[in-house]
Amino acid sequence: MKVAHLQKIPDGDNETMIPVLSSKKASELPVDEVASILQANLQNGLKNCEVCHRRAFHGWNEFDISEDEPLWKKYISQFKNPLIMLLLASAVISVVMHQFDDAVSITVAILIVVTVAFVQEYRSEKSLEELSKLVPPECHCVREGRVEHTLARDLVPGDTVCLSVGDRVPADLRLFEAVDLSIDESSLTGETAPCSKSTAPQPAATNGDLTSRSNIAFMGTLVRCGKAKGIVIGTGENSEFGEVFKMMQAEEAPKTPLQKSMDLLGKQLSLYSFGIIGCCNVICSDKTGTLTKNEMTVTHIFTSDGQHAEVTGVGYNRFGEVMLDGEVIHGYNNPSISKIVEAGCVCNDALIRNNTLMGKPTEGALIALAMKMGLDGLQEDYIRKAEYPFSSEQKWMAVKCIHRTQQDKPEVCFMKGAYEQVIRYCTSYNCKGQTLPLVQQQREKYQQEKTSMGSAGLRVLALASGPELGQLTFLGLVGIIDPPRTGVKEAVTTLITSGVAIKMVTGDSQETAVAIASRLGLYSKNSQAISGEEIDDLDIQQLSQITPKVAVFYRASPRHKLKIIKSLQNNGAVVAMTGDGVNDAVALKAADIGVAMGQTGTDVCKEAADMILVDDDFQTIMSAIEEGKGIYNNIKNFVRFQLSTSIAALTLISLATLMNFPNPLNAMQILWINIIMDGPPAQSLGVEPVDKDVIRKPPRNLKDSILTKSLIVKILVSSIIIVCGTLFVFWRELRDNVITPRDTTMTFTCFVFFDMFNALSSRSQAKSVFEIGLCSNKMFCYAVLGSIMGQLLVIYFPPLQKVFQTESLSVLDLLFLVGLTSSVCIVTELIKKFERSKEKIQKRGSSSSSTSSFLDV
Repeated sequence: MKVAHLQKIPDGDNETMIPVLSSKKASELPVDEVASILQANLQNGLKNCEVCHRRAFHGWNEFDISEDEPLWKKYISQFKNPLIMLLLASAVISVVMHQFDDAVSITVAILIVVTVAFVQEYRSEKSLEELSKLVPPECHCVREGRVEHTLARDLVPGDTVCLSVGDRVPADLRLFEAVDLSIDESSLTGETAPCSKSTAPQPAATNGDLTSRSNIAFMGTLVRCGKAKGIVIGTGENSEFGEVFKMMQAEEAPKTPLQKSMDLLGKQLSLYSFGIIGCCNVICSDKTGTLTKNEMTVTHIFTSDGQHAEVTGVGYNRFGEVMLDGEVIHGYNNPSISKIVEAGCVCNDALIRNNTLMGKPTEGALIALAMKMGLDGLQEDYIRKAEYPFSSEQKWMAVKCIHRTQQDKPEVCFMKGAYEQVIRYCTSYNCKGQTLPLVQQQREKYQQEKTSMGSAGLRVLALASGPELGQLTFLGLVGIIDPPRTGVKEAVTTLITSGVAIKMVTGDSQETAVAIASRLGLYSKNSQAISGEEIDDLDIQQLSQITPKVAVFYRASPRHKLKIIKSLQNNGAVVAMTGDGVNDAVALKAADIGVAMGQTGTDVCKEAADMILVDDDFQTIMSAIEEGKGIYNNIKNFVRFQLSTSIAALTLISLATLMNFPNPLNAMQILWINIIMDGPPAQSLGVEPVDKDVIRKPPRNLKDSILTKSLIVKILVSSIIIVCGTLFVFWRELRDNVITPRDTTMTFTCFVFFDMFNALSSRSQAKSVFEIGLCSNKMFCYAVLGSIMGQLLVIYFPPLQKVFQTESLSVLDLLFLVGLTSSVCIVTELIKKFERSKEKIQKRGSSSSSTSSFLDV
């Protein structure tokens, strides 16, 4: 973190002191001292000559996206990869040998690989460009005593900037005037609740993270309500946004397992694992909007006379109920509860239209509560006479109203806010419709209840009403929380069970973060939670030692998130990181797979990520991991079928030559077999539906080869059976030592049928074809049916008989071939059954002894 210091630069014959001030230091100092350090005039602003002088030192208020080499050069540079050079050489040799089909295939593969690498590099640069777009083009600045409408890039430290509703903050500002100011900092911190701002200096112990610096307006954030003035303390790369920018420039996206395996393939000619998401064994997830709904919701009501009510439903709508002892409370059924709802609804500036909130999330939660009880029309029943707006200093809001139909009656005050502040204005409390004096015993009871609700992670609001401020009747407390998304708890449980650790990384407080983590099953008695300040005190090695037990990282900044990723990767973890704000962009780029939110994510975040969740739902990550594992399994299925069939075909022809047999297949028949090997049956193995049990299996090790011992055994056994069976049919038909069309037709058909049964057994490497379902992969069924129909046409259709030199076979011949060729499927299924039995025995043995794992949360 930068600290306040002074730097000297020559200016003609004189030396002028040029200040540099960090947001942390500025938040601790009084405004007058900040102005003194920055040599600024708060009311009249800087002189134009001084602005030019400071700009010469600090530069423009923008991010320097350096013009690098042109795109075509970057694309060409991707061909320097050793594997690409090797493949290019293979393509040239294929052309020289007139094997043009191979040359085209290799060239297409090269173009795909090169394009993927180029796009990744290009997107990295685009994320920096998107970040620069968050700086507004224009702003209102005070210069030489006048308010000017100027370009934001012209700002320098010491300038005075005016903010109003809808403005995007043009630079880091130390606020010195703030009227009901609320700023949306989600683009920087990822937290959606607008932050109330003030001007008072903050103690150093309370401003460790960005969200706690309530007297600083950060570049790129949005003014939601109120107005303010501030002095510029940081511009361009010297702002907090600039810190993110510099980290993104310095951070190089890690290579995926696919790229790593391709590099090794180029150097060692060995085949390693594909994909990445199926390898993921740690997910670092942002809380707001990903694990939670991102819609503040009242979940608990405590009345001043001691009643506890639970509220169901989520979001800004009327779907849900207020439950008291199992009974639904609606309208004015319970006066104690309805009074709380009335106060929360009337003392409120928010609106909900078509399930869309217009206003502050906390106030939206109170309106939604009124909607669930059918009392949302109460806002229209009162005419507001006066308003005391909320501020971060007083921590309460109050309105003075009269009833629209009872205007002859006295005015009524409604108040909501922090319990400690609201209770100061109360002299009585409501007890079953009666107003009783507020004694110390009741105050202690309410304080205890407020503490209990707060420790559960709820944001607690107190409500009161009465004739005057200072003569209010305490009504009760409501607990508000951003609830977990539906289905996330189940997804988390499934992932943890399968060996994927989930870490919550959030800017929220410890109480809120731990409460949500506990609800989701992320946090248990053995788990730990550490703050961003604690992370600052640890180096990567020290942090790596404790991260396995840490489930929650709270009050985390961009630098903390990056450090967390690095520490996990230092332990050998394959890390996925989710996020939506600019603060997540650096970590998304550094993670093995960055996952951006499609709905709430900033453009910077999306450009830096590898994957975008269109629905922002954590469950989709589980589906992606499931799909990734499924794709990997399908690749293994495809490889097994291709290698076993290819080895069998080559071995068959080689053995026939070595044994002085006539060639069992003619050229056209070999071509047809090659079409089947590379055609629809083989391709359909790539779209085999994902096995629902695959998500429960642990992530695969990056070092594991795709050609495992089990897979090699199945390939060799299948190849041997196909070769032996085909040679047997050829030998059986060749008893007269004269090759006839029938001999080659029987041999040819035998090999094709072997291929079909081999493809059937290749659909899964662990489960029986009956377990996965014979017709579960419709594409495979169509492909095999089409191949068999094609083979029958080759055998029985006279024009094709002449081309392939075949003749018609009897039904008994076909039945004999089906019975023989099914042996490859039967033997493979027996091998699978043996492996499953062996795996069950090993699981029983491992379950009897407890083992610790890196992935324990």
